[in-house]
Amino acid sequence: MPKYLCIRRSQPVLPVKGEGPSPAQMEEMYAQFTAWKTKFQQNIVDLGGRLNDGGKILTTEGAMDGPFVEAKEVIGGFMILSAENMEEAMEVARQCPGVIAPGASLEIREFNNP
Repeated sequence: MPKYLCIRRSQPVLPVKGEGPSPAQMEEMYAQFTAWKTKFQQNIVDLGGRLNDGGKILTTEGAMDGPFVEAKEVIGGFMILSAENMEEAMEVARQCPGVIAPGASLEIREFNNP
């Protein structure tokens, strides 16, 4: 089954004074993430490889061809998924809590497995 690298990009975050999420909010975020991990446990892998050309950029507005890298964006994290095709990989990533947020995007690239 093909593997896909998902690279999360967002705007640089400036230090903000104030309180972070409450313990109850943190517990809810972890519960949502744990539920997502359980639902897609067969799609989540920890392997790497050379990337193919092309890919998709997923934002709150939809998907477009990529990759496009702008200096004003930062990579905030990544994950590697296993999926039948790009559309399935996009659906798994789309459902991950907190991955697709305002001001953020997710670049999805298929590994080259000769």
